[in-house]
Amino acid sequence: MNKRTIVALLFFLLFIIYLPSHRFAEEKKEESIYDKRMALYMKTESLTQIPWYFIAAVDQYERQIHKDLKEDQIISIRIPQEIWFGPGNQSMDMEMIEVFNGKGKDGNGDGKADPNNGEDALLTFATMIQAYGHNEEDFKIALWEYYKRDLTVQTIKNTARVFKKYNSINLTERDFPVAINYNYTYRSTWGDRRGFGGRRIHEGTDIFAGYGTPVHSTTYGVVELIGWNLYGGWRIGIRDIFNIYHYYAHLSGYQEGIEIGQIVKPGDVLGSVGSTGYGPPGTSGKFPPHLHYGMYKDNGYSEWSFDPYPYLRKWERMARDNR
Repeated sequence: MNKRTIVALLFFLLFIIYLPSHRFAEEKKEESIYDKRMALYMKTESLTQIPWYFIAAVDQYERQIHKDLKEDQIISIRIPQEIWFGPGNQSMDMEMIEVFNGKGKDGNGDGKADPNNGEDALLTFATMIQAYGHNEEDFKIALWEYYKRDLTVQTIKNTARVFKKYNSINLTERDFPVAINYNYTYRSTWGDRRGFGGRRIHEGTDIFAGYGTPVHSTTYGVVELIGWNLYGGWRIGIRDIFNIYHYYAHLSGYQEGIEIGQIVKPGDVLGSVGSTGYGPPGTSGKFPPHLHYGMYKDNGYSEWSFDPYPYLRKWERMARDNR
């Protein structure tokens, strides 16, 4: 065995030893972040009697709308300074905050109400919710008074329902949107021109498959929209826990029991591939059967389409690995 072969074998051995340990370390790091978050949510619940999943849903929403968060940041809630300190005040002293009618609270017991401290932010927001009550309707009213936006209220409320149902915030599993044991094909088609209905771009990826191929939920979320659309035919829209709207179009039909407000998880069957659309309800066959899959991001102010193709490739590999 020559020297070059020995060196190559050593590199190979180092690679197979390092890769699993590196992945394990990354997984443990990720788990520890979720564990730390959950511990703080539970602590805040014990102090305010606001259910942990309400608190977690607000934090999850805020995590998606702020662009400058650190990768390992535990809590993401940010409360405007004028609300936290009170108009004209900058002191973290609790007595001064009360004098200026601020809302800031000391959650970690250090004697200060620091808006950059996660425990303080959680206790402050939960206390603001507490002023309206403790049930789901009270939570909805509190969110509206704070955010003044219907979509935000709906997204947070539905995320809370998902967290409650699965009793977890570590919901990172994904699935491919069509059953991978069927024949299908797809490529990147986001941004292509479309002619029907006037000049417009294609806001998704087309996955071509035979009529009746099962269509799966790719994520944890809540069914937000269902029914006929001129362009999309029979379609279904799901809002996930990351403020992303998943759009499935041209279905031949829906899975029995699917309805607005239903909580879904990765792999749940939503319906089947068809070729509906481009006309009044029931129009079908104007193009080959396929699933149009679109993704839309919400940042708290507006919503826009982005290319789902890279995510589909990743989820396809995940689905095949899990078979």
